[in-house]
Amino acid sequence: MEPPSTEITVIGGGAVGLAAALAALERFPGASLALFEKAPRVASHQTGRNSGVIHSGIYYKPGSFKARLCVEGAREMVSFCREYGVPHRITGKIIVAVEEQEIPRLDELERRAKANGVPGVERIGPEKLREIEPHAQGIAALWVPGTGIVSFAAAAEKMAALITRRGGLVETGVKVLSAKREGGGWVLATDRGVRRARFLVNCGGLFCDRIARSCGAEPGVRIIPFRGEYYTLSSEAAELVRTLLYPVPNPSFPFLGVHFTNRVEGGVEAGPNAVWAMKREGYRKTDVSLPDMLDSLAYPGFLRMASRYWRTGLMESLRSLSKGLFLKSLQRLVPEVARKDLLPGGSGVRAQALERDGSLVDDFRFVETDGALHVLNAPSPAATACLPIGRHIADHIHL
Repeated sequence: MEPPSTEITVIGGGAVGLAAALAALERFPGASLALFEKAPRVASHQTGRNSGVIHSGIYYKPGSFKARLCVEGAREMVSFCREYGVPHRITGKIIVAVEEQEIPRLDELERRAKANGVPGVERIGPEKLREIEPHAQGIAALWVPGTGIVSFAAAAEKMAALITRRGGLVETGVKVLSAKREGGGWVLATDRGVRRARFLVNCGGLFCDRIARSCGAEPGVRIIPFRGEYYTLSSEAAELVRTLLYPVPNPSFPFLGVHFTNRVEGGVEAGPNAVWAMKREGYRKTDVSLPDMLDSLAYPGFLRMASRYWRTGLMESLRSLSKGLFLKSLQRLVPEVARKDLLPGGSGVRAQALERDGSLVDDFRFVETDGALHVLNAPSPAATACLPIGRHIADHIHL
C-alpha cells in the first residue's frame, strides 16, 4: 500500500508554519497540503509561550526581512484578529532611557522607526512619560502608539481551522524523524508511518537545523536555545503599568531586556531574561538534555559566542537565580515594584540561530534547496510577521 502523499508538506505548527500553509493554499488552489506538528496541539512552543506582543518594527535594521515583514505583519495581524474575532488590544508601548548613556541608542531606534515606516512614533520627555505611565521613571522615551497585544495561540488555532476549511490537513502528534529525496519528491519517516511530499517546507523552530540536516541540507548555522523566564505581577502592582514598558535594548544582543507587558487575557508579566537552555524545549531551570547540551557545546560558534558575551551571559544567569537581581532590573523602570509583587510566571524558549564565528543571526533566514525551503532563523518578531513571512515562503514553493 502506497503511503499518503501530498504536493506540499509543512513541518511545524507554530505561527510561521501555519501562515506558510495558509499562503500556500492561496497560491496553489486545489493543491494537496499537510502540516505536521509533533506536539498535541499547534502553537505549543515559541508561538504560544511568548509575551503576546504585536511588535511595531522599530528595533530592526532598515532593509532587513525583520524590518519590512514586521511592519507589514503588525498591520495584517491586527486585521486578521478583527476579521476572525481573535482577542487583541492596541495598548501602545514606551521604550525608556533611564540614563544619559542610553540616549544615543534611543536616537538610533527613532531613526530606525522612521526608516522602517513605523507609524506614529513620538519622542517624549519625562513629563509626557509620566502622563502616559505615571509610575515609570526615565529621562527620555519613545512612544509607539500602534503596538498591541494578542493571544498568538488563539490566532494560531484560527489559522489551523482556516487551513482545514480550505482543504488542507493539520495533523498534531506527528513527529517527522527523517526525510530523503526520492523520485523528484520526499519520503518522510514519521512516528505515525511513512508519508510522501512533492515540496517540503521546514518550519521546525527549535529543531529546524536538525530537520534540515536530516533532509540532506547543510544549514550553516546551529540553533542555540535561550530560555526566557517571566514573573507575573500581583494584582496591586499590575495597576502600576498601563501599557507596554520596555528598556532601551543592548544593540549587540538580539534580546529586548526585561520589561512589563500587559496580557490580553488580563494581568501584567515582567520579563523575560535570556539564559542558555540546556534542553531545546527546556522550560524549567531543571530541564537538562545531555544530547542537546553536547550539541551546543560541540559547535565552534557556541564557545566563540560565550567568550564574546560572557559578562552578559553571567548577568542573565545570576538574574535567573536571584529574584532580587530580577527585581532590581524592573525597578529601573518602575521603582515602586516590590519583591512581594513578583509571583511565579511562565517561560519560553527562543530558537536562536548562531553562526560558526559566534555571531547571533540577526535577521530571518530562509534557505532553499532542491524541493524544499528551510526557515532557519525565525525568533521574535516572527509571530507578529507570520502572515507576510508565510507569503514569502509560498512564493518560493515550486510545484
